[in-house]
Amino acid sequence: MGMTMTQKILAAHAGLDHVVAGQLISAKLDLVLGNDITTPVAINEFNKAGFDRIFDKDKVAIVLDHFVPNKDIKAAEQSKTCRTFACSHCVSHFYDVGKMGIEHALLPEQGVVTAGDCIIGADSHTCTYGALGAFSTGVGSTDMAAGMATGMAWFKVPSAIKFHLTGKLPENCSGKDVILTIIGMIGVDGALYKSMEFVGDGVLSLSMDDRLCICNMAIEAGAKNGIFPVDDVTMQYLAGRSERVPVTYEADDDAEYEQTITIDLSKIVPTVACPHLPENTHPASELGDIKIDQVVIGSCTNGRMEDMEAAYQILNGKHIADGVRCIIIPATMQILRTCVERGYVTAFIDAGAVVSTPTCGPCLGGYMGILAAGERCVATTNRNFVGRMGHVDSEVYLASPYTAAASALTGYITEYKEA
Repeated sequence: MGMTMTQKILAAHAGLDHVVAGQLISAKLDLVLGNDITTPVAINEFNKAGFDRIFDKDKVAIVLDHFVPNKDIKAAEQSKTCRTFACSHCVSHFYDVGKMGIEHALLPEQGVVTAGDCIIGADSHTCTYGALGAFSTGVGSTDMAAGMATGMAWFKVPSAIKFHLTGKLPENCSGKDVILTIIGMIGVDGALYKSMEFVGDGVLSLSMDDRLCICNMAIEAGAKNGIFPVDDVTMQYLAGRSERVPVTYEADDDAEYEQTITIDLSKIVPTVACPHLPENTHPASELGDIKIDQVVIGSCTNGRMEDMEAAYQILNGKHIADGVRCIIIPATMQILRTCVERGYVTAFIDAGAVVSTPTCGPCLGGYMGILAAGERCVATTNRNFVGRMGHVDSEVYLASPYTAAASALTGYITEYKEA
């Protein structure tokens, strides 16, 4: 029996000719990632284990993004711990204030991750990099510590679900609507510890930002990872950017999948995940009577340039509804700079929004947009659990930047329709 794309990457990094679903392997790592929340815990475990050096200063990345710029003393102490460790071990990929960004947007942008990589990160949305044809998955801080020291990690080889994409997305839809539709179909445990492999002619119509968004939320279906084939879109994105030579793997024709699900992209509609699970999805057009208090456009899911372009397209020359707070967070400094140069930031401010330096901030209920009891937020983030963005009696509705921006203008959940 042949291997899936994920299984081929894992086999290569384990030094094996063949692996099968369920097999336990030890694989070499191309990158170990941590952030300002998880890295201090990993550093503590690293020191407790008696490690005194990292396996490769160029294969460890530490990104300060969750509470940075620091929101309080505890956040400042966590960041200081990261800075001290990064300096003492000469970590080459250390991103602090001024050059930081939201980790899962920053690392692809900077070429730190590439096709064919095997990556672990002490953040559940590390699965984002499958958009580049890499195997990437989230782990705990203890695994991060071991990875930093040894350059190795244990894995159980996942089985796979094939998502066969056909057609092309409507103009008012994006990768966020695709992944929300899928999660609504299969549920938050529908791909539990499985690889979500996206194939088919429809892949060609998806931009890299769409693919990054889709893979980012694979974990919201319980998946071990999400992955796209390496095609011209991938190679154009990696060209002049990737630090290492990309390595391409293709699934065998006789690769085994637990099931195949066909998605016609042309049938996708603007979709919203209502409280309090990403699987509780409904067409945006059915939710127009839900009044909102806040809109957040940003995060590792939807803070990329195409997301900023969507927000600008809708907000430019208009004004946000009275009583609505609109927070826009470009995911990296480069994206923020581009927004400034193009005049997007001025347009956002004129529309009544606030624009932030890159941070995860409100996504995890950290800062920069905490909700009070009874308040509702439309967010382009990835989770809408109870209390995720603040008070346990608040509500988060997950949506695309198109839907979020359109909702900011009306004060109600609104499907964006081109004029």
